[in-house]
Amino acid sequence: MTLRNLVLLIGAIFSSLAQASEEVRLDHFTQESADVPSPWQLIQLNKKVPPTHYRVTRWDDVLAIEATAERSMTLLARPVEIDLNHTPVLCWRWRVDAPLVTADMATKEGDDYAARVYVSFAMPASALSFATRVKLKLARSIYGDAMPDAAISYVWDNRYPVGTRKPNVYTDRIHMIVAESGAANAGKWVVARHDVHKDMVTEFGSEQAHLVLLSVASDTDNTGEHAHAGFADFQFVEKDAACFAEHVAGKP
Repeated sequence: MTLRNLVLLIGAIFSSLAQASEEVRLDHFTQESADVPSPWQLIQLNKKVPPTHYRVTRWDDVLAIEATAERSMTLLARPVEIDLNHTPVLCWRWRVDAPLVTADMATKEGDDYAARVYVSFAMPASALSFATRVKLKLARSIYGDAMPDAAISYVWDNRYPVGTRKPNVYTDRIHMIVAESGAANAGKWVVARHDVHKDMVTEFGSEQAHLVLLSVASDTDNTGEHAHAGFADFQFVEKDAACFAEHVAGKP
């Protein structure tokens, strides 16, 4: 091997390593499937509510999670081990056929979304007040261990502007952030990018939270509506790195 070729090879190796250090892919679907493969799993918070249906499908040439909700709610979740100090930014692509019509995040009756992405955190007991620990214990007696110490829900809303932040109407341990709103981008894939570490500190004031779970949902149990949504290309990247979804060949 010539010196020039050796230099090129070493450069390619370091380039590959640098790229790998900047991004952590969370979905590696290789084919369509009637069920979403492990490590994704369904979490049914309320057994009395019909489940949202999820599958892996090729949608506009994107291999994605497809969600169909009919007066239903189920989380589709997977465990996550991410160092948010190194890769704090979550990128994904999503789409909805249409936002919901009657939803309103300010009311329990309207707490539904055509698409939502959760990031759930575990926190040390020292970071939680006694009252919060008591409330969490009560909530877990009702909803099980799926109730997180803290969570952020990025939603595709129907009425509130992008950037709106509100505690969830059912629990202040889940904070809602409107990441997309209205019908202007319905019917096409949209790139989302959010600094999860920054949002966690802003919403809950803690640097001690540990990200443990990523979930998606299409949620219509309160409004009784129909929703059809897709999720793809979940990835954590460094603060100043481009999202994977932003440079997929031939995609917007």
